[in-house]
Amino acid sequence: MNKAVAVVGMCGSGKSVLCKYFTDMGWESVYFGGVAVSQLQKDGIPVNEANERRVREQLRHDLGMGAFAIVLKDEILDKLSRGNVVLDGLYSWSEYLILKQLLGDDLVILAVVTNSDIRKQRLACRQVRPLSAEMVDSRDVAEIEHSEKGGPIAKADYYVMNNGTEAELKAQFQAFMQWLCR
Repeated sequence: MNKAVAVVGMCGSGKSVLCKYFTDMGWESVYFGGVAVSQLQKDGIPVNEANERRVREQLRHDLGMGAFAIVLKDEILDKLSRGNVVLDGLYSWSEYLILKQLLGDDLVILAVVTNSDIRKQRLACRQVRPLSAEMVDSRDVAEIEHSEKGGPIAKADYYVMNNGTEAELKAQFQAFMQWLCR
């Protein structure tokens, strides 16, 4: 049976790096953040942290806290029917509940955890959408208080720590894959 692995964590924790490991292995990908980016591009609005946050919060206001799972449900099921799928950026507890009901044991939550100061350093120098330390703090508060982000992280099936090198993260990913295929 195919699996859907949702990679969860705070911004700058290494979710995108882990998701790339999955896609490098041939897994399909569903990027939750792409919903906000696509909407901004469609509306001709600049893609930046403030605008993305506004779109995320508006979608959740309109559709509830499970908005992204609702919007992406058909894409997830379609890709899962063809193979394994990595879900990049599942945020809210409500999204988790919707997908858990939809996918049951075929949904696995992989949490990546990184110290706050390391996340801030990484986000300050990332190529796409760099964030200042103040922006990271603001985003963290918004995601915890307004997006139910802590629930899926707390409920994860498996955790990796990403405070070191990419080689160390890759080794933890390989350990996860062994665990997943047990």
